[in-house]
This record gives sequence, structure tokens and C-alpha cells, in this order.
Amino acid sequence: MPANKRNGPVAAAAQCRGTSMLEVLITILILSVGMLGLAALQGKAHTSELESYQRGQALVLLQDVASRMEGNMANAASYITAGAGTGASDAGDCTALGTRAAADLCEWSKALKGSSEAKGSTKQGAMIDGRGCVASSGANDYLISVVWQGLGATVAPATGCGQGLYDSEATRRAVTMTFRVPDLWGK
Repeated sequence: MPANKRNGPVAAAAQCRGTSMLEVLITILILSVGMLGLAALQGKAHTSELESYQRGQALVLLQDVASRMEGNMANAASYITAGAGTGASDAGDCTALGTRAAADLCEWSKALKGSSEAKGSTKQGAMIDGRGCVASSGANDYLISVVWQGLGATVAPATGCGQGLYDSEATRRAVTMTFRVPDLWGK
């Protein structure tokens, strides 16, 4: 019996040696895969945040030109731009342009290009390669569009504004709205 008592703890200690090198390597591998997944998730979140910021900026600029047109309804047709987008002059002083509509389009063009926020000479306050279009869609109806370069591929927008000017149609983003000039006097 005494021999069994001496061998008992020795046998139990031989079975409980701790973790093996293989178990440690497997644990490190699992943690590495998890950390890579977390890094990929962070990258996707950053991309989504930038896309959301750009869409918000586009909506603000869409409403901006609609407000400008609303303030100058008698000359709403003067706001119509070419299909490629704001071809208005980016003159240093937009107020020096001939008409109120030309000045409004000039200011809108500058805002679409990010002139409100600049770092040195780099304009960075708006969407990537932002453009705006105003097209007639009826007697008193105007379709206002803001388009820009998105980061990932999605479905191409239905508007023709800026078509063919971006990496691919699947990366072109757009927001649109219809602006209606009321016919108050039945003309």
C-alpha cells in the first residue's frame, strides 16, 4: 500500500502538465482571425460613414439650389444646366455675373466642389467630384439632381446627370428632387 500512495500523486502530476505548444498556437490563430475580422468591420464602417456624409451633403446642396430657385421663380428656366452638370462659371466673385440665376449656379457649383471647406488650396467640404444638374421635366417642373463618385459599386442611378463622367455607372451616386413653379395666375 505505501508504494501506491507514493505513486498516486506522481501519476496524477504526469497527467496535469499544463497547456501544450499546439494549444497555444491554435489559440493565437483563432484570436488572429478574430482581429482581422474586426479590422475589416472597422474599414466597412468607415466607408459607410463616408458614404452617409456624402449623401447628407448632397441633400443639403440639393435643397440649397431649390431654395435659390424658389427665391427667383420668375426666372426658374434660367437655372437649367447641361446634362453633364453645373457648367456655370466658377468666377471668383459670383455676384459680378450678369443674372441672379447665373450667380446662384456659380455659388452652387462652388459648393458642390467643396469650396466652403478647404485645407490650403484643396477643397474638401463636399462629395467626391460633385456635380449638379437642373433639367426641365414639364411646363413648370424642374428635376434637380446632385451626383458624385461613390466608393463601392451599387445600382446605377436613373438620372442622366453626370452620366459617363465617373469610374463606372455603378459607382455614380445621385439624389434628385422635383421643383415645381406654381402657376398662380393661370398663364
